[in-house]
Amino acid sequence: MSRIAICNRFIMEGCRFKILSLFSFLLLFPCVYGWSKDGHLITCRIAQSRLSQTAADAVQQLLPESAGNDLGSECSWADNVRFRYRWSAPLHFINTPELCSYQYSRDCKDLDGEKGRCVAAAIKNYTTQLLSYNTAASATEYNLTEALLFLSHFMGDIHQPLHVGFASDKGGNTIDVHWYTRKQVLHHVWDYNIIETAEERFYDSNVDELIDAIQQNITSEWADQVKIWETCSQNQTACPDKYVSLKEA
Repeated sequence: MSRIAICNRFIMEGCRFKILSLFSFLLLFPCVYGWSKDGHLITCRIAQSRLSQTAADAVQQLLPESAGNDLGSECSWADNVRFRYRWSAPLHFINTPELCSYQYSRDCKDLDGEKGRCVAAAIKNYTTQLLSYNTAASATEYNLTEALLFLSHFMGDIHQPLHVGFASDKGGNTIDVHWYTRKQVLHHVWDYNIIETAEERFYDSNVDELIDAIQQNITSEWADQVKIWETCSQNQTACPDKYVSLKEA
């Protein structure tokens, strides 16, 4: 399937978002149409609603008290700390050559060429950290609150088509387009404009109504596809390379 076809499919049907629980099983839900602050908030609220009780309890323990047990309220944290944690900036995306394919060994690197510095590697890393929850290692080796917030955010980023885009146009950041009457760069349209327009035109700017609509599609229109999206092969605990692939699942 071509990159354009993938983008069109995401626009028409919404996209998938998958966050691993803190243990060895998976959960999945489709995401909204953009990855702005609202986009991450919505995806994380839906994810939290689908957690098992055990995982939900763990998330509640790991979230900062100020979050009020609302994972969505903290899902933009990884964007907010990009200048404080400058090392994290390359972890939000993957640059690929102008080929409709992705290879971890070729493409997962930062702008300086350092291997393993991309969103797919970050998902694997923070999944591994979270799987140590309630073990001796978790208390001494990792900040699991930050691991949870990074993983939640990156699982949204990896499903934004232009967060896995061509290096030549910087993930659509050098492509000018018109969104209705407004001139924007293509990346910004995906991150902000699509979801903002959907909220305004179809849901009276009510984010809860948008969440309800997506939840209904999860259990009805997308139910069969969800079963495919939620399954990692070979008993893997994380399969970000599958999410990046331009082929049909």
